[in-house]
Amino acid sequence: MTISLFFLLSVFGSLALGAILGYVARQTIARGQIDSAEAKIEKLLRDAHAKEQDILLKAKNEAMKLLDEVKGEERQARTELKRAEDRIVRREEQLERRGQELAGAEGELKARVAKVKQVKEEIEALKESEMRELERIAGLSAGDAKNELFAKAEKEAAEAITERMRKIEREGQDAIERRAKNIMATVIQRYASTYVADATTTLVPIPSDDLKGRIIGKEGRNIKALERLTGVDIIIDDTPEAIVLSSFDPVRRATAKIAIEKLVADGRIQPARIEDTVEWAKSQINQKMREAAEQAVYDVGISGVDPRLLQILGRLHYRTSFGQNVLQHSVEMAHIAGMLAGELSADVQVAKAGALFHDIGKAIDHEVPGTHVEIGRKILQKFGISEPVVKAMQAHHEEYPYETIESIIVQVADQLSGGRPGARRDTAEIYLKRLEDLERIATSFEGIEKSYAIQAGREVRVFVTPEKIGDAEAHILAKNIANRIQEEMKYPGEIKVTVIRETRAIEYAR
Repeated sequence: MTISLFFLLSVFGSLALGAILGYVARQTIARGQIDSAEAKIEKLLRDAHAKEQDILLKAKNEAMKLLDEVKGEERQARTELKRAEDRIVRREEQLERRGQELAGAEGELKARVAKVKQVKEEIEALKESEMRELERIAGLSAGDAKNELFAKAEKEAAEAITERMRKIEREGQDAIERRAKNIMATVIQRYASTYVADATTTLVPIPSDDLKGRIIGKEGRNIKALERLTGVDIIIDDTPEAIVLSSFDPVRRATAKIAIEKLVADGRIQPARIEDTVEWAKSQINQKMREAAEQAVYDVGISGVDPRLLQILGRLHYRTSFGQNVLQHSVEMAHIAGMLAGELSADVQVAKAGALFHDIGKAIDHEVPGTHVEIGRKILQKFGISEPVVKAMQAHHEEYPYETIESIIVQVADQLSGGRPGARRDTAEIYLKRLEDLERIATSFEGIEKSYAIQAGREVRVFVTPEKIGDAEAHILAKNIANRIQEEMKYPGEIKVTVIRETRAIEYAR
């Protein structure tokens, strides 16, 4: 029992001793760690303090440096300011000296002016006294003496001056006329083109007379379709291997000629085929007119023309004026106008363009009211042609005043081109004008689709719109057209008015 108790006490004593030793060891270790941490903290504080001292030293150095720079700039600014002040002081001194000099000069000038004024007054007084003395001696006043002297001089010189003026006028007029004749003769010699006047009929050759019957067709259906679609009078007579197309309109004759040649070459001649061929021929004519216009502007040397204006200009290829082809006449005029402008130092391009487009209004004068000059002005303005060109073309019939030298040149070129022997035929123009008036009167009524003057103006065929004009109204329309022709036109014999009303029903089998 005692041993067990002793053992227990030994054990508890050992445990207590171990605990005490452990506590002491922990305290020792803790104090060591604390000492080590404090040493590190002290070291960090010393390092931070050292860095702080370095930073403060650097900042102080920078501040001192900046302060030195600012002081240097301030010293420099003060130096510049001092220099500026010195310059201003010197200038003020100079201005003051100049002001004193000017004041002295002004005083001297005033003195001189006063002296000159005094001398002038003395001279005027002396002059007046001398004049009075002269008037007393001569017995005339100064005004009377002057008038008498001038009258005598004018009387002596009047006849000489008048004769001299007359001589100068005669010599100037003679020189101007000689110069103008020489220029026009030179221009005509430089541009002497041949010309063949257009006729009102066209001869179409055919391979065989047997084709004449096919062209006429059963009960005349083919020839009637051709005449209706082209607006020409087709004459089939005993002329061997040829038929004659008669119309005052060259475009219609050309269209009919191309269509007939195409039909003859194809061999299929019947109304439906005729209609297609005529439409094709019209497109070919339009192509030829466009090509003729392009060739015209190329020959004249004008560029940059609107294609739509070229299409209108090309219509003149098939228009005539007093039997003269209008497009050829315009090209000829352009060359003449260009040469005249060169001789007179005018604008060559403006003169050429004004001459080329001077009759452009004739291309659509049947479609638009007004004179061809006024229509032409509107066309050129619409397509952006320059104002100098418009002024050059608008005065060729004296409807507008001559505003530029080019306008006079265009009118002279028009007279030179049209006045050449054989260039124009007045009787043919009057005849064509009558045919144009026939068609104009016919188409002026409501419901007219198209009209053609044929048989040399002895008949006018009028095609009406069937939806607007009935059978009964067609007879009334024919009578009204005939009455209008009798009232407005003068013509030999009689004119037949034929109103045609055609109704078509078209359907397609699919």
